[in-house]
Amino acid sequence: MSVVLRCGAFGDRRSTWMRAIICYHRHFCTGNARFAELAQAYEPKVIERVPPKDEFFKPPLIADKEKFNIILPPPNVTGTLHLGHALTAAIQDVLVKWNRMKGAETSWIPGLDHAGIATQVIVEKKLWSEKRKTRREIGRDEFVQEVWRWKEEKSDAIGKQLKRLGVSLDWEKEAFTMDERQSRAVIEAFVRLHESGLVYEADRLVNWSCDLQSAISDIEVDHLEISGPTNVTVPGYKKPVRFGTLTSFAYRLKDSDEEIVVATTRPETILGDVAVAVHPEDPRYSSYVGRHVVHPFSKASIPVVADTFVDRDFGTGAVKITPAHDHNDFAVAKAQGLPIVQVIDENGRVCFAGDFDGLPRFEARDAVIIGLNAAGLFRGVQDHAMKVPICSRSKDVVELLLKPQWFVDCKEMAVQCLDAVRIGDLVIEPEQFERVWFEWLENIRDWCISRQLWWGHRIPIYNCTNGTDTCKVVASNASEAKDKAHEILKSDVIEVTQVDDVLDTWFSSALLPFSASGWPDKDISSNYPLSLMETGNDILFFWVARMVMLGTKLTGQLPFNKVLLHGIICDSSGRKMSKSLGNVVAPEDVIEGKTLKDLEWQTRGAVTSGLLSEEECKKAVVGQRKMFPDGIPECGVDALRFTLLSHNIKGHTINFEVQECRTNRMFGNKVWQATKFTVKWCEEIAKVGDGGGGGETSGSDWVFDPMDGWILSRMACMVEQVDAGIRDHDFHLATAALKNFLYYELCDVYLVSPSIFILF
Repeated sequence: MSVVLRCGAFGDRRSTWMRAIICYHRHFCTGNARFAELAQAYEPKVIERVPPKDEFFKPPLIADKEKFNIILPPPNVTGTLHLGHALTAAIQDVLVKWNRMKGAETSWIPGLDHAGIATQVIVEKKLWSEKRKTRREIGRDEFVQEVWRWKEEKSDAIGKQLKRLGVSLDWEKEAFTMDERQSRAVIEAFVRLHESGLVYEADRLVNWSCDLQSAISDIEVDHLEISGPTNVTVPGYKKPVRFGTLTSFAYRLKDSDEEIVVATTRPETILGDVAVAVHPEDPRYSSYVGRHVVHPFSKASIPVVADTFVDRDFGTGAVKITPAHDHNDFAVAKAQGLPIVQVIDENGRVCFAGDFDGLPRFEARDAVIIGLNAAGLFRGVQDHAMKVPICSRSKDVVELLLKPQWFVDCKEMAVQCLDAVRIGDLVIEPEQFERVWFEWLENIRDWCISRQLWWGHRIPIYNCTNGTDTCKVVASNASEAKDKAHEILKSDVIEVTQVDDVLDTWFSSALLPFSASGWPDKDISSNYPLSLMETGNDILFFWVARMVMLGTKLTGQLPFNKVLLHGIICDSSGRKMSKSLGNVVAPEDVIEGKTLKDLEWQTRGAVTSGLLSEEECKKAVVGQRKMFPDGIPECGVDALRFTLLSHNIKGHTINFEVQECRTNRMFGNKVWQATKFTVKWCEEIAKVGDGGGGGETSGSDWVFDPMDGWILSRMACMVEQVDAGIRDHDFHLATAALKNFLYYELCDVYLVSPSIFILF
């Protein structure tokens, strides 16, 4: 009878799926009965609290094993994990276990990133919220200790979250970007790059956050697009600041009643104007080139210059030149030999500007317009579409300031990155991101790596003096710096002081593919290069490109040959998840469930700790009530992982729907009930086979019918589809194949086919 094959032959000849079911059943069931009774329904929290058995994914013994080495993109110690981290962990865990089951030797290194700017901002807010003190009031040493305490608390929480997701990380290899081993690698990398001439100090215009009191890189600047007059909240200002207008005013020519009208989106920078520029082929202004105009406030005589960078169709075709606060103007000043006058300082206040001295920059804006009106030079305001540069960390409006900073010359390394993709040595998946890769690297600017922060790797640069002469040296430590300074200053009495600046966080994280395995002190060949770099598409430039640049330069080979980029997790409406919108869903909220009241309490707690403002909290609570009127149901980790991987991860975004996760929990219950049904028939057939004595059914009793052949063929097809889906990183096809087989073919057809009732 066919039922004998289906239910009684699970001895030595079990199918793969049934072996898994029975092993799972035996793992969780105890007692003297041959098969203990399974629970009435699938209860994730009961199953998940028992650690999984290693043998589920134990590879067979294979000589000359292949290797599969990856690292988990290190979560920032700014808080707890979000769904983006859960997606990354789920993808990588599937790949690791799949390779392990194929017999490969795997290495999956976890880690944490110190996240310099982000962590310092959060701890500063926490410090102010709890103690009403600033970091400057408590001093650098005590503040750094505060951050270390924060790190220990958050790293413990993040570790527990990852383990809750059921991942099989090699925890004994865990790395933190500021641990002793990583710090050693950072210093060595900086010294080597400096010795090769790629690290240098220069006065350049940098993106400056007045709120952070630090330089930030180009890719840490968000650009707020506005179409007209828009009020923007700026840290340090009681009232929003209006952007999206173009102010016109007149420059009067010296010793003449003639005037040139120019327009600007930043009236406060008029105080730093050193010239007026026009296009050399613009007939309207050809007679003015070489003449001078009078500055409306300083009364200084400044020239009218010709330069092809001027857009004749913008505004009046004449532009003001403020080289200390604009990249284009800086280039014009260099080419024309013009002075560079900085009129906004590190605190965002006007400086060296007479009556305006000390005013906050955006208050000076209004004062300047009043002054232009009083002088009869104001010519009006009109609406103007523009992009406002915003610091992604502090939400401050970014100011361009001329400051001495440390840079990495990226041109040569960028060419190597481009060539690696062009010739196929480095594959980017999905392929459409190659275009973005080329656009960014072909237009790359040198990387500003110095930050005026307290949390991070101190730059290994030392100011040395013998009392009269001074020099600056790059060294691994103070002792080495003193030795180098001795050769320069020819003195035995030398004082050595390390500079205060720290390195950009992305500098240390870019080293992780090799530093996590012990570079530069250990042989890393067994774990390097990595087999794959899997991460979110939003950090293609922040992290991936820099890993390729520094890895190739410092080790002589690509850090990996393939990059897999997954989409960004958004809510069900396609909005990026944000605490201020109330649409952030934490992995544990989905796994364990959360009432609406608990969600609101959690959000209000973020206000207490200084992470959200009262206004943001109110907006978030409204969003939560709309999205989760009944809270979030308990779904379990299997349903969460299955749901995340049911989407095409290669899309630009992935819209997460809690209800979909609940549906997949129901799918888990369907499989559970099918298992109960199967176990019941195992018991019944065992009784038939041994006359009720519990013996195994004889293989001679097995009878195949067409349904048996059909289900075995469907299972073989499913296994092939799952294998191909994982191999090609089309996880949604693998989950669809599993669901189709278990739900629609096994449960809905095979287990309820008429021949199942032959025994009756």
